[in-house]
Amino acid sequence: MSAIAGIYHLNDEPINLEHGRRMMKELEKYPADDVQTWHSDKVFLGCHAQWITPESIGEKLPYYDQERQLAITADAIIDNREELFEKLQVKKSDRKTMSDSELILLSYYKWGEDTPKHLLGDFAFMIWDEKHRKLFGARDFSGARTLYFNNNLQRFSFCTVIHPLLSFPYIDMKLNEQWLAEYLAIAGMIDAVDASITPYKNIEQVPPSHSISVVRDKITLTKYCTLAQGEHLKLKSNEEYVEAFQDVFQKAVTSRLRTHLNIGAQLSGGLDSGAVVGFAAKAMLEEKKKLHTFSYIPPEDFVDFTPKYLLADERPFIHSTVQHVGGIEDHYFDFKEKNSYSDIDEFLEILEMPYKFFENSFWLKGMFEKAHEKGIGILLNGDRGNFTVSWGFALDYYATLLKKLKWIRLFQELDYFSKNVGGARLGNLPDIARIGFPIIDKIFPEEAPYKRPMLINPEFAEITGVFKRFKEHGIDQSGWYSNSSIFHERKRHFQDVFQWNAGNTLSTKLSLRYKLWKRDPTNDLRVVRFCLSVPEEQFVQNGLDRALIRRATLNYLPENVRLNQRIRGVQGADWVHRIIPYWDKYKEELRQLCSDKKVLEYLDGQVLKTAFSKVEIGVKPENATDPNYKILMRSLIVYRFIKKFT
Repeated sequence: MSAIAGIYHLNDEPINLEHGRRMMKELEKYPADDVQTWHSDKVFLGCHAQWITPESIGEKLPYYDQERQLAITADAIIDNREELFEKLQVKKSDRKTMSDSELILLSYYKWGEDTPKHLLGDFAFMIWDEKHRKLFGARDFSGARTLYFNNNLQRFSFCTVIHPLLSFPYIDMKLNEQWLAEYLAIAGMIDAVDASITPYKNIEQVPPSHSISVVRDKITLTKYCTLAQGEHLKLKSNEEYVEAFQDVFQKAVTSRLRTHLNIGAQLSGGLDSGAVVGFAAKAMLEEKKKLHTFSYIPPEDFVDFTPKYLLADERPFIHSTVQHVGGIEDHYFDFKEKNSYSDIDEFLEILEMPYKFFENSFWLKGMFEKAHEKGIGILLNGDRGNFTVSWGFALDYYATLLKKLKWIRLFQELDYFSKNVGGARLGNLPDIARIGFPIIDKIFPEEAPYKRPMLINPEFAEITGVFKRFKEHGIDQSGWYSNSSIFHERKRHFQDVFQWNAGNTLSTKLSLRYKLWKRDPTNDLRVVRFCLSVPEEQFVQNGLDRALIRRATLNYLPENVRLNQRIRGVQGADWVHRIIPYWDKYKEELRQLCSDKKVLEYLDGQVLKTAFSKVEIGVKPENATDPNYKILMRSLIVYRFIKKFT
């Protein structure tokens, strides 16, 4: 709910209050309901507060507890308040008005550095423990809120965002080439495998699932949460699994509705956001509140070129969900004047770093902007759903049945699956065999495997040793996990905390800019742990992929959404269509990029030239899926960012 900042002098010098004021001045670019500071001889704490929850209105933050000699500044919404009240024996008369920051402080007084293990929610906080002369803080398990810091052996300073730290005269703005190498070499949306580094050499960050302790000149980062599949939950029937899921998911959704402002939700035509909306609307109906939904649609002049099983305009499914659920005020935005190219500079300013999700950048930001205009305080979404509530990939599961020689079960499933999605009963068997036995592809390849062009300059990769570091994480020269199955990737998704940084950096910084919180019930720690304990056969069953959530949303979602296995929504297919009016300007900047000697120290010039030759031929909207086009946009974003340092 806030941008937090602070300074701790590690030597005998007193705090320079001017430095603290400078940090707070830098935060004035964000809207605030209140701005407060607190300091002692060695410590300065600040809070640029945005009041989202009822308890945060008028909250004193930073807050100093004189009795316990503890001071806190926090950017937090805690979801297990009732549980903590009981454990901490808080008087019932104090519970309604107690702020989340006070609750964190009481937790620290009882549990010390184990405090983060007891907290559920989205949080980043710092506590000054005066008795022990220690600064202690933490970031929630998935890093939903950012927390950056600088340590120069004399001063330790921290902030929710980066630019206030760079305002200090003793912190130079230098490009972190290790971060850049990892960013360029790793595939997908991930930025770097080292979750503690940033694009700035002198700025680090507390990784997700970690706490930080600063005592004099000793800084300790400790991982306090590890997520792994443990013992399977053993219930008596399918119905009991559905009931258990509905219970834990409803708690996760309901706990995220705590705000004195309006409540919104991003809604596509799919299961994840649909389930969130269905469960949220049910809880809000009891309080006679209306849920606002925000949906992205392509502009009217866009012609959908995607295959029949993909759908760029999901309004038919969205309308079905809205009508079925009820209690919804739905909003649709095509952001006609926005595009991935013209928004680059603004996005770099917001994020303070390069990004890879350019296809969706303009509407992701646009959703926050439109929600802010509607007075939204909480914007729900279902981003983590693919790995939690809607887990369940049919063909991959059938491959495990094949490997385990469970023939009867496999052929029963294939019979149901063919009826649900169409096609011959055994039509998918060759694909299933290749998934289960990858050696088949090596001996009898159907076609030459696609090799993703590597954006990083090979010499830069060699100098930084980026691929050697990747080996520690099981990542090979392709920039991703070697020989990985979907089950292996899910396991690593929750074990490797670096996978969460990029998306949550976006959420935090858009949150600050538009004074609202994006909250994801599919990422609730209770939901994650529950889903990791559910047996695999609950997720694929009777020819249904994502079977658990399909069964659990009976009566929550319309049948055409709940049981849809034939059509999948796709966002961002119109990104090339949108930048056609800027095409000449776009090409000219790419020419400059391809001849910039400084940037070509980092980027592979030959790959860029090959890609640019494709762009020069001409432009069509269907080129949105062309890897060459994507490489050039990613390169252009990096190019703009690097220019800041030269």
